[in-house]
Amino acid sequence: MPNISQDYVKWFRHSSPYINKHRGRTFVLMLPGEGIKHPNFHNIIHDVALLSSLGVRLVLVHGARPQIDERLQVADTYSNFHKNLRITDSESLSLVIQAIGEARTTVEAALSTGLPNSPMHGADMQVISGNFVVAMPYGVIEGIDLQHTGKVRRINTRALHTALDSGAVVLLSPCGYSPTGEVFNLSFSDVATHVAIAIKADKLLAFIEGDGVLDDDSHLIRQLSLQECKHYLETYYEKLGEHANPDLQQAVSACYLSCLQGVPRAQLVSYTTDGALLTELFTRDGLGTMIYSGHYEQLRSATIDDVGGILELIRPLEEEGILVRRSREVLETEISKFHVMEKDGAIIACAALYPYGDTAELSCVATHPDYRKGGRAALLLQQVEHQARKQKIKQLFLLTTQTAHWFIEQGFMQGKLDDLPVQRQLLYNYQRNSKIFIKSLV
Repeated sequence: MPNISQDYVKWFRHSSPYINKHRGRTFVLMLPGEGIKHPNFHNIIHDVALLSSLGVRLVLVHGARPQIDERLQVADTYSNFHKNLRITDSESLSLVIQAIGEARTTVEAALSTGLPNSPMHGADMQVISGNFVVAMPYGVIEGIDLQHTGKVRRINTRALHTALDSGAVVLLSPCGYSPTGEVFNLSFSDVATHVAIAIKADKLLAFIEGDGVLDDDSHLIRQLSLQECKHYLETYYEKLGEHANPDLQQAVSACYLSCLQGVPRAQLVSYTTDGALLTELFTRDGLGTMIYSGHYEQLRSATIDDVGGILELIRPLEEEGILVRRSREVLETEISKFHVMEKDGAIIACAALYPYGDTAELSCVATHPDYRKGGRAALLLQQVEHQARKQKIKQLFLLTTQTAHWFIEQGFMQGKLDDLPVQRQLLYNYQRNSKIFIKSLV
């Protein structure tokens, strides 16, 4: 039997729910010009081809800032900027168009590769570019005329969807056209944001140099709610000053605006790390930062479809003797008593509530090892207590052998056997010698 890497097998099996989940979804990828020039560019293209082969509808919006800078430098000219926007005058417009064309051709050529013994072999991808973006001039800002620098007026969504429905990858450049035939130099992040919103994309994926947003201790922040993202943007330059990275700020802003206008999730992905895109999309935690609208980790009542996930979660704790063993049959019968925390289709925490009149037992409290110390169990307990109050339950009790201190921190006090309902006293397992804790909900 061949020696197959167990890590690979495990990863491939765990990625299958995401393969099914992403099929038929629409993603907008936002790749800066720096990413095109980076040595990892061709790995990104290979991953884009893999996504396309898995049935993901893709719009790739590329930037061209370093390419434009090089063209201008060769021509011994330069651009002025105002509010981080390049002022595109008539003299430099032709050079800007050439640089954008060069960047687009580089991406198109890479997406068209089909050499044997390469990751692109047999991909046979169709790439469609076109006048999908209608633009208008930025005009005069604070007395400064931005001239041929423009902004998105609207997106031709019908034509875009037709191209995506054909199975093609749509490639968009940072330029747009007016109804009068003028060409405008656009911000690629502005294009990506407007496209994601207009076509109701499922994700916006913004490539950046680093991994994502860092906290004050330089640790990666895995996820940001819209409110947290807004606060981050409002305080970004104030906190970092001269060390601020305008490219990161631009990417985070694009993610925020997209989610604010209905895109469910936006993610920051490194263009310097090989496989960052696939890791972000096909593993539970990814490598970057996610900005999300709504609840990323969902608290809800359990359904019969959750039985398998709950069993997988609690089985190790049962084997350690921390939880009392439950069979699938018992769990299926009692599933209405359970509440779960779900993340990307996986059950990462659970708890059950068993009423005895105006008293109820809190049972089977479990959190996946990868998600402990994150406050999730406390959130789930709050949810269960809320449901208990709605059922007019005045007091919770629980039996535990190893987690007494945590429950004390949550407001429980040690009780005795006589404090339990008579029916539950009769079921007490003296061999386990569990400690009893009680919490009033009044």
